[in-house]
Amino acid sequence: MSHDSTGAFGSFAPFLGTYTPRLDDKGRLILPAKFRPQLAGGLVMTRGQERCLFVLPMDEFRRMHDQLRTAPVTSKQARDYLRVFLSGASDELPDKQGRISIPPMLRTYAGLDRDVAVIGTGTRVEIWDLAAWETYLAEQEAGYADTTEEVFPNGPF
Repeated sequence: MSHDSTGAFGSFAPFLGTYTPRLDDKGRLILPAKFRPQLAGGLVMTRGQERCLFVLPMDEFRRMHDQLRTAPVTSKQARDYLRVFLSGASDELPDKQGRISIPPMLRTYAGLDRDVAVIGTGTRVEIWDLAAWETYLAEQEAGYADTTEEVFPNGPF
């Protein structure tokens, strides 16, 4: 494993962990220090599932967008998904303090007020209302061990 500036994972440094920053009065969020290098060149923030926000580095957004573009325009489900996903998207550039502004429409969608959870999910970051995240996590932890065989059919360990 490489221990360069991208961390123990070399050039692929997945987003990991949970952080609980607060939004300021202007709807800005200070990104966790560990996430800043991958997001410094710009990011796209949009609606995620379960009423959270997805934060994607530009290269990951481009990869996802390229996949979305291949969806058949004749599929109503694909059109609906594209409309919701892209109409809520906002491209942002973190400032020198690592802050990003969360547009009011996205704050409303995710129910963000002051206390938030910022979680790493590998290729993206998610921003949740802290209480909503805690409720979701408590509900999901109960079945976590039971899903191992489904997610890793050949066993992860």
